[in-house]
Amino acid sequence: MLAKGIVFVVAGGELGGGEFFRQKLAEVLPQAIICADGGARHLEAIGVTPDLVVGDMDSIDSGSLRRYRESGCRVALHLPVKDETDTELALQEALALEPREVWIWGGMGKRLDHTLANISLLARGLERGVPVKLIDRWCEIFMIDRNTVIEGEKGQTVSLLPFTQKATGIALEGFEYPLQGREMEVGHPYGVSNRLVENRGIVEIGSGLLLAIRYFCPDVFPDEERK
Repeated sequence: MLAKGIVFVVAGGELGGGEFFRQKLAEVLPQAIICADGGARHLEAIGVTPDLVVGDMDSIDSGSLRRYRESGCRVALHLPVKDETDTELALQEALALEPREVWIWGGMGKRLDHTLANISLLARGLERGVPVKLIDRWCEIFMIDRNTVIEGEKGQTVSLLPFTQKATGIALEGFEYPLQGREMEVGHPYGVSNRLVENRGIVEIGSGLLLAIRYFCPDVFPDEERK
Protein backbone atom coordinates (compact mmCIF):
# COMPACT_ATOMS: atom_id res chain seq x y z
CA MET A 1 0.00 0.00 0.00
CA LEU A 2 1.36 3.41 -0.99
CA ALA A 3 2.27 5.79 1.83
CA LYS A 4 0.03 8.81 2.19
CA GLY A 5 1.46 11.83 0.42
CA ILE A 6 0.61 15.37 -0.55
CA VAL A 7 -1.94 15.90 -3.32
CA PHE A 8 -1.74 19.03 -5.47
CA VAL A 9 -5.03 20.56 -6.61
CA VAL A 10 -4.65 23.22 -9.32
CA ALA A 11 -7.53 25.68 -9.69
CA GLY A 12 -8.10 28.32 -12.35
CA GLY A 13 -7.01 31.41 -10.40
CA GLU A 14 -3.54 32.93 -10.38
CA LEU A 15 -0.83 30.31 -10.08
CA GLY A 16 1.68 32.86 -8.82
CA GLY A 17 4.58 31.80 -11.01
CA GLY A 18 5.26 28.52 -12.76
CA GLU A 19 8.86 28.47 -11.49
CA PHE A 20 7.77 28.29 -7.84
CA PHE A 21 5.24 25.55 -8.69
CA ARG A 22 7.93 23.54 -10.48
CA GLN A 23 10.25 23.96 -7.51
CA LYS A 24 7.66 22.59 -5.09
CA LEU A 25 6.72 19.85 -7.53
CA ALA A 26 10.34 18.63 -7.49
CA GLU A 27 10.65 18.95 -3.70
CA VAL A 28 7.34 17.36 -2.73
CA LEU A 29 6.85 14.73 -5.47
CA PRO A 30 3.07 14.82 -4.92
CA GLN A 31 0.99 11.69 -4.66
CA ALA A 32 -1.27 13.06 -7.40
CA ILE A 33 -2.00 16.27 -9.34
CA ILE A 34 -5.68 17.09 -9.86
CA CYS A 35 -6.82 20.04 -11.96
CA ALA A 36 -10.08 21.90 -11.47
CA ASP A 37 -11.20 22.66 -15.03
CA GLY A 38 -9.25 25.76 -16.15
CA GLY A 39 -6.42 24.93 -13.78
CA ALA A 40 -5.29 22.51 -16.49
CA ARG A 41 -4.32 25.53 -18.63
CA HIS A 42 -1.70 26.48 -16.04
CA LEU A 43 -0.06 23.07 -16.25
CA GLU A 44 -0.22 22.92 -20.03
CA ALA A 45 1.66 26.22 -20.14
CA ILE A 46 4.54 24.79 -18.10
CA GLY A 47 4.52 21.31 -19.62
CA VAL A 48 3.17 19.34 -16.66
CA THR A 49 0.56 16.61 -17.13
CA PRO A 50 -1.96 16.11 -14.28
CA ASP A 51 -3.41 12.77 -13.21
CA LEU A 52 -6.99 14.04 -13.37
CA VAL A 53 -8.95 17.00 -14.73
CA VAL A 54 -12.38 17.49 -13.16
CA GLY A 55 -15.19 19.99 -13.77
CA ASP A 56 -17.67 21.17 -16.38
CA MET A 57 -14.81 22.03 -18.78
CA ASP A 58 -16.07 25.50 -19.63
CA SER A 59 -12.59 27.00 -19.17
CA ILE A 60 -10.47 24.62 -21.24
CA ASP A 61 -10.60 23.98 -24.97
CA SER A 62 -11.34 20.62 -26.53
CA GLY A 63 -7.87 20.38 -28.07
CA SER A 64 -6.19 20.61 -24.67
CA LEU A 65 -8.56 17.99 -23.26
CA ARG A 66 -7.77 15.67 -26.15
CA ARG A 67 -4.03 16.05 -25.60
CA TYR A 68 -4.43 15.34 -21.88
CA ARG A 69 -6.46 12.20 -22.58
CA GLU A 70 -3.86 11.01 -25.09
CA SER A 71 -1.13 11.48 -22.48
CA GLY A 72 -2.99 9.24 -20.00
CA CYS A 73 -4.70 11.88 -17.91
CA ARG A 74 -8.19 10.97 -16.68
CA VAL A 75 -11.00 13.49 -17.34
CA ALA A 76 -14.10 13.59 -15.10
CA LEU A 77 -16.76 15.66 -16.83
CA HIS A 78 -19.59 17.21 -14.77
CA LEU A 79 -22.74 19.00 -15.92
CA PRO A 80 -22.54 22.83 -15.91
CA VAL A 81 -25.57 23.05 -13.61
CA LYS A 82 -24.25 21.80 -10.27
CA ASP A 83 -24.03 22.86 -6.64
CA GLU A 84 -20.25 22.40 -6.33
CA THR A 85 -17.54 24.63 -7.72
CA ASP A 86 -14.94 22.91 -9.88
CA THR A 87 -12.37 23.42 -7.14
CA GLU A 88 -14.68 21.75 -4.63
CA LEU A 89 -15.04 18.77 -6.98
CA ALA A 90 -11.27 18.57 -7.32
CA LEU A 91 -10.84 18.72 -3.54
CA GLN A 92 -13.36 15.90 -3.13
CA GLU A 93 -11.30 13.78 -5.52
CA ALA A 94 -8.13 14.67 -3.60
CA LEU A 95 -9.60 13.78 -0.20
CA ALA A 96 -10.84 10.46 -1.59
CA LEU A 97 -7.16 9.50 -2.02
CA GLU A 98 -6.73 9.75 1.78
CA PRO A 99 -3.65 11.97 1.49
CA ARG A 100 -1.45 13.35 4.24
CA GLU A 101 -2.11 16.92 3.02
CA VAL A 102 -3.73 18.79 0.12
CA TRP A 103 -2.21 21.93 -1.38
CA ILE A 104 -4.54 24.04 -3.54
CA TRP A 105 -2.75 26.10 -6.18
CA GLY A 106 -4.45 28.79 -8.28
CA GLY A 107 -7.09 29.28 -5.57
CA MET A 108 -6.42 32.99 -5.13
CA GLY A 109 -6.52 35.90 -7.53
CA LYS A 110 -8.54 38.82 -8.81
CA ARG A 111 -11.92 37.07 -8.39
CA LEU A 112 -12.55 37.82 -4.72
CA ASP A 113 -15.71 35.67 -4.69
CA HIS A 114 -13.75 32.66 -5.94
CA THR A 115 -10.96 33.32 -3.45
CA LEU A 116 -13.43 33.47 -0.54
CA ALA A 117 -15.16 30.33 -1.80
CA ASN A 118 -11.82 28.51 -1.89
CA ILE A 119 -10.90 29.72 1.60
CA SER A 120 -14.16 28.23 2.85
CA LEU A 121 -13.11 24.88 1.35
CA LEU A 122 -10.30 24.68 3.91
CA ALA A 123 -12.95 23.70 6.46
CA ARG A 124 -13.57 20.51 4.45
CA GLY A 125 -10.09 19.37 5.31
CA LEU A 126 -10.72 19.93 9.02
CA GLU A 127 -13.83 17.74 8.78
CA ARG A 128 -11.72 14.92 7.34
CA GLY A 129 -8.67 15.47 9.53
CA VAL A 130 -6.55 16.31 6.48
CA PRO A 131 -4.59 19.61 6.42
CA VAL A 132 -5.60 21.64 3.36
CA LYS A 133 -4.01 24.93 2.37
CA LEU A 134 -4.10 27.50 -0.40
CA ILE A 135 -0.64 28.30 -1.67
CA ASP A 136 1.13 30.54 -4.17
CA ARG A 137 4.65 31.96 -4.39
CA TRP A 138 3.78 34.65 -1.86
CA CYS A 139 1.97 32.89 0.95
CA GLU A 140 0.02 29.97 2.31
CA ILE A 141 -3.44 30.08 3.91
CA PHE A 142 -4.77 27.42 6.26
CA MET A 143 -7.29 26.95 9.09
CA ILE A 144 -6.55 26.22 12.72
CA ASP A 145 -8.99 24.40 15.01
CA ARG A 146 -6.52 22.91 17.51
CA ASN A 147 -3.12 23.63 19.03
CA THR A 148 -0.76 24.08 16.09
CA VAL A 149 2.93 24.65 15.42
CA ILE A 150 3.61 26.96 12.46
CA GLU A 151 6.99 26.07 10.97
CA GLY A 152 8.54 29.07 9.27
CA GLU A 153 11.37 31.57 9.43
CA LYS A 154 12.15 34.42 11.77
CA GLY A 155 10.67 37.66 10.43
CA GLN A 156 7.87 36.11 8.39
CA THR A 157 4.51 37.85 8.65
CA VAL A 158 1.71 35.68 10.02
CA SER A 159 -1.84 37.01 10.27
CA LEU A 160 -4.49 35.23 12.32
CA LEU A 161 -8.17 36.02 11.80
CA PRO A 162 -11.28 34.48 13.36
CA PHE A 163 -13.19 32.35 10.85
CA THR A 164 -16.04 31.68 13.27
CA GLN A 165 -17.88 34.52 15.00
CA LYS A 166 -15.56 34.09 17.96
CA ALA A 167 -12.40 32.11 18.70
CA THR A 168 -11.43 31.78 22.35
CA GLY A 169 -8.55 30.65 24.54
CA ILE A 170 -5.93 31.89 22.07
CA ALA A 171 -2.28 31.84 23.11
CA LEU A 172 0.68 32.69 20.87
CA GLU A 173 4.32 31.84 21.51
CA GLY A 174 7.26 32.63 19.24
CA PHE A 175 5.55 35.73 17.83
CA GLU A 176 6.42 39.43 18.04
CA TYR A 177 3.06 40.00 19.69
CA PRO A 178 2.39 37.06 22.04
CA LEU A 179 -1.04 36.38 23.48
CA GLN A 180 -2.34 34.45 26.45
CA GLY A 181 -5.98 33.43 26.91
CA ARG A 182 -7.34 35.99 24.45
CA GLU A 183 -10.39 36.02 22.18
CA MET A 184 -10.66 37.04 18.55
CA GLU A 185 -14.01 38.13 17.19
CA VAL A 186 -15.24 38.96 13.70
CA GLY A 187 -15.13 42.74 13.25
CA HIS A 188 -12.02 43.25 15.40
CA PRO A 189 -9.09 41.96 13.28
CA TYR A 190 -6.23 42.73 15.64
CA GLY A 191 -4.40 39.52 14.65
CA VAL A 192 -3.21 41.00 11.34
CA SER A 193 0.52 41.43 10.63
CA ASN A 194 2.10 39.58 13.52
CA ARG A 195 5.64 38.25 12.96
CA LEU A 196 7.58 35.15 13.88
CA VAL A 197 10.54 35.84 16.18
CA GLU A 198 11.63 32.20 16.04
CA ASN A 199 11.61 29.57 13.31
CA ARG A 200 8.38 28.18 14.72
CA GLY A 201 5.31 29.75 16.25
CA ILE A 202 2.96 27.97 18.63
CA VAL A 203 -0.76 28.72 18.37
CA GLU A 204 -3.12 27.44 21.06
CA ILE A 205 -6.88 27.71 20.66
CA GLY A 206 -9.70 26.69 22.98
CA SER A 207 -12.71 26.97 20.65
CA GLY A 208 -13.63 28.26 17.22
CA LEU A 209 -11.60 28.50 14.03
CA LEU A 210 -8.70 30.74 13.06
CA LEU A 211 -7.60 31.54 9.51
CA ALA A 212 -3.81 31.76 9.25
CA ILE A 213 -1.92 33.53 6.46
CA ARG A 214 1.87 33.08 6.43
CA TYR A 215 3.94 35.13 3.96
CA PHE A 216 7.14 33.45 2.85
CA CYS A 217 9.41 36.50 2.36
CA PRO A 218 9.79 38.80 5.38
CA ASP A 219 8.30 42.24 4.63
CA VAL A 220 7.69 41.38 0.96
CA PHE A 221 4.11 41.10 -0.24
CA PRO A 222 2.36 40.54 -3.61
CA ASP A 223 3.35 43.06 -6.31
CA GLU A 224 6.10 44.53 -4.13
CA GLU A 225 9.76 44.33 -5.07
CA ARG A 226 12.35 43.24 -2.55
CA LYS A 227 14.37 46.29 -1.55
